[in-house]
Parts: sequence; C-alpha cells; structure tokens
Amino acid sequence: MLLIFFNFFQLWIQSFLTGAKIGIVDMVRMKLCKVDYNMIVRQKIALVQAGVKVATQEMEAHVLSRGNVQRVVSAVIAAHKAGLDLPWHVAAAIDLAGRDVYEAVKRSVDPKVIDCPDPTKGRATLDGVCRNGIQLRARARVTVRTNLQQLVGGATEETIIARVGEGIVQAIGSADHHTDVLAKPDMISKAVLDKALDSQTSFEIVSIDIAEIDVGANIGANLQADQAAADLRVAQANAEKRRAAGGGAGARDAAPRSRRTGRWWCWRKRRFPRRFRRRSARAIWA
Repeated sequence: MLLIFFNFFQLWIQSFLTGAKIGIVDMVRMKLCKVDYNMIVRQKIALVQAGVKVATQEMEAHVLSRGNVQRVVSAVIAAHKAGLDLPWHVAAAIDLAGRDVYEAVKRSVDPKVIDCPDPTKGRATLDGVCRNGIQLRARARVTVRTNLQQLVGGATEETIIARVGEGIVQAIGSADHHTDVLAKPDMISKAVLDKALDSQTSFEIVSIDIAEIDVGANIGANLQADQAAADLRVAQANAEKRRAAGGGAGARDAAPRSRRTGRWWCWRKRRFPRRFRRRSARAIWA
C-alpha cells in the first residue's frame, strides 16, 4: 500500500492542486487497464486549466479506442480559446475517422488558400468561351476554412476545386462579350459564390479571387472555318459521285446527235439524188 501510494503520490498531489480530481484509485485502475495514466492526468490538468470540462472516462475510452488523446485535447483547447463550438465527442470522432483534428481547427481559425485549378495536377488555367466566340483563360484563388460540423463525411479539397472550376467556366460562357469579363472580373466571383458550392463539404468558402485572366483564341471563328472546310469537302465528294455516275448518260446523249446528223445527210442526198447528178453530167457532155 505504501509503495503504491508513493508511486502515485506526486501525480495525485498535482491533480489535487490543479482541480483535475483524479484520485489514486483511478490511477491504479488505469494502470491495470494498461492506460498511460501519467499522460491522462497531465492532459486532464491542461483541460481544466483551459476551462474545458471533459470526463476522465471519456479520455480513457478514447485511449482504449486507439485514438490520439494529446492531439484531440490540443484541438479542443484551441477551439475553445478561438470561440469555436467543438465538443469532445465530435473531436474524438474526427480523430478516429483518420482526420487531423488539430490541423482542422487551425484551418478553421486561419483560412487556407487553394489554387483553382491545381497546377500540380494538370492544366494551369480554366478555359471558357464567351458567347461571341472568344476564349478566356482564368486562374482563381479560393480561400476556405474548415467546417468542423461536416468534417466527418464531408467532401475534400478536390470537390471544392472541381465545383469552383465548373462555376467559373459557366460564368465565362454566360457572358455576352469577353470585354465585359475583362472589365469586371468580380462578376465571375459573384456568380460562383451565389451557387453555394461549399454545401456537403468539409470547408466553407470565404472568398473567390480571380488572380489572372487572359484572352485566348477565337474559338468561334475557328469553328466556322472548320465547318466551311467540311462543307466544301462534302460538296466536292458529291460532285465526284455525280460525275462518276454520269458516264453512261453522256454516251446516250451523244446518240441523238449522230442520228440528227444522219438525217441531215439523208436530206442532202434526197435533195441531190445521184440520178440527177448523172443526168447533169451527160447533158453537159452532150
């Protein structure tokens, strides 16, 4: 009894003086359950000093569930100091789901900037075509902060990038003239923000800023030129087909002309018969 008492006496005195209210019996029970009682006591003292009320049994249950108690305690204290509503069971669920709960709290306090599109995963710009056929290439920067209530089961950054990119392309496509977009790039941001693209995601969109916008090719003129070239090739093919199919008709059309020519020679023969020519020669000789 004296050995056990002196083994836990220092932690018990520290817990008693700080108001953590963890007795020697609780420490012995945690020791028998193979729980790091030293870490539990120190983390409970940190919670009490920060003004956060968490039961000791909840901390033990999280340890036995193979959770990271130290990171959860740090996240709960940071959220409490920042004025965010993050109960212990929500933070423990986020930690057990494999998310970094402390990093999520940091991103909720200090918003994160995401490049749209991500240059490391493909194209560097978002290409859209206005109604007048002019292509515009845009690049945006999205400022987001973590939504702690939807962190479990919510969509990740890839969904935010995809939705914002779709909204930017649609906003560019709905513009009548490309000069309108160049004159007021904020019209794209307003059109995208009005669609609530952060629904069912782990983030909340704070702002969307158009970092760069350039004029690309004249897509409308190129499409019209390609269509004209395609129509020309189709017309040429149809002409070749008619020419190949009209070979026999040319021979049939030539036959009436030969018959007409034959009739003309026959008419000359009837007009100048051979007997008349013979008689004329005899008369001349005579």
